[in-house]
Amino acid sequence: MFKEFKQFIMRGNVVDMAVGIIIGTSFGSIVQSMVSDVIMPPVGLLLGKTDFTDMFLTLREGSPSAPYATVAQAHKAGAVTLNYGVFLNTVVRFLIIGLAVFLLIRFVNRLTALASKKTDTPAATTKSCPFCISEIPLAATRCPQCTSPL
Repeated sequence: MFKEFKQFIMRGNVVDMAVGIIIGTSFGSIVQSMVSDVIMPPVGLLLGKTDFTDMFLTLREGSPSAPYATVAQAHKAGAVTLNYGVFLNTVVRFLIIGLAVFLLIRFVNRLTALASKKTDTPAATTKSCPFCISEIPLAATRCPQCTSPL
């Protein structure tokens, strides 16, 4: 059983998948930082708020009543909030990851198409006569060597 498990783990697909998961996790961290540290602060400034994560609506107030400066303060007070700023951050992060994956797949498809063009064999322009085995054009209806109808 250990031998079978070792064969399973050492297969190329499993190792490739593990590498993909590790790279994907790291990429997710990079995108998270890009969204929260680079993209959203200027957008927040344009909208008059400096931090998107603290944009929320209070649905029900907590024991000290509103206003609450942050989501953490609202939750500490027991308020029920609709955190649309966090949702906007998540949507922007999703769009960036989706764009990156699209560009990666597009690049891989172009490389694959380029490689297949190089390895494609040219289209056949001749065929063999079934009677005398000589090469004749594809459009021929009679063999020029043995005059057999094709």
